[in-house]
Amino acid sequence: MGVEESHIEFAFSLAIFFLGMSAALGGRFVEKAVKLSSMLSCLCFASGLLLSVLAIRMQSPTGFMLSYGCLMGIGLGLGYLSPVKTLMLWFNRHKGLATGIAISGFGLSKVLFSPFIEWCNELYGVQVTLTSMACISIFFMLTAAILIRKPEGWVEKKDPFSFKEAFNIILNPTYIKIWIIFYLNITCGLAIISFEKNLALLVGISAVGLLSSATAVFNTLGRFGYSSVSDFMRRKEHIYLIIFASSALVSMASAFTEVPYIVIAVIMLCVINAGYGGGFSTLPTLLYSKFGMEKISTIHGFALSAWAWAGLSGNQLTNLIINVMGGSWQMVFWVLTALYTISLAITINLRKQATLEMNKKAQG
Repeated sequence: MGVEESHIEFAFSLAIFFLGMSAALGGRFVEKAVKLSSMLSCLCFASGLLLSVLAIRMQSPTGFMLSYGCLMGIGLGLGYLSPVKTLMLWFNRHKGLATGIAISGFGLSKVLFSPFIEWCNELYGVQVTLTSMACISIFFMLTAAILIRKPEGWVEKKDPFSFKEAFNIILNPTYIKIWIIFYLNITCGLAIISFEKNLALLVGISAVGLLSSATAVFNTLGRFGYSSVSDFMRRKEHIYLIIFASSALVSMASAFTEVPYIVIAVIMLCVINAGYGGGFSTLPTLLYSKFGMEKISTIHGFALSAWAWAGLSGNQLTNLIINVMGGSWQMVFWVLTALYTISLAITINLRKQATLEMNKKAQG
């Protein structure tokens, strides 16, 4: 389209922003009408991809931002949220496993489609690739929308929406801490994931597609593994202690040399991808343990607004340090180490707060 690559890349940040905000605002709608929200997700997602092809043909960056960024992002948000509570209702005892199944789809799709997208782009160009992905998505998303249902006997309460109740949740200190650690985890994850190809080439890895699929496997394993392990933990925040401690360590290890060694770089990419994915899948069960099951889609949706803002800050963080400030990858890793350490400190505080509350209840 004759514009700078960095300018058109903003469409992805915009898509993540609208993903988070549509999930934040659409949580109640998803709870009340999961089939309708699933179909609307398919409509927005697929039409966003198809209209982005039209925008490319018309040489319209603005049209691309509106279609790929805004419309597709809304489809992503509603589609992301729809299966989470539904699966949690089907799994009485293993809700972490349920969210792992639902959310691992985001990581698994990268494993499946990264090689296809590269192959299709190389042979047929981006327009054919986007059209193909739209057609594939229509088939599977419509199938899922037709099949999705809640367990027999589960009835959603038809209570009116309360702004006061919503604000009470948002302003709850525990909720604010969870929002912040979720935001920081995504910001750090996207800072690496969005520049994964650049980092791979820097350390001498030429098989970028293969590396992308490998890190996607860890992303998927993190989503499925961390959430499943959380089922056996009394304190769900313990998973975040593991995620932030391991991510801080690998970031620090990468920061000790100007260009990290290949082995260290690969380990760092895998660990951060796993923690990034695990942060998503463990979030619903952490919120459930603190606020209960009844309004989990609404509460989870509010929390996903952190993803919206992290989509803007995370994708731009590495670009700001390297391209704008003229810094190095070493500086990026030190910044990530600091952010992961802050997240770890907040999570430790969250754990102490939970311990105090349990002690008060026991004494009462």
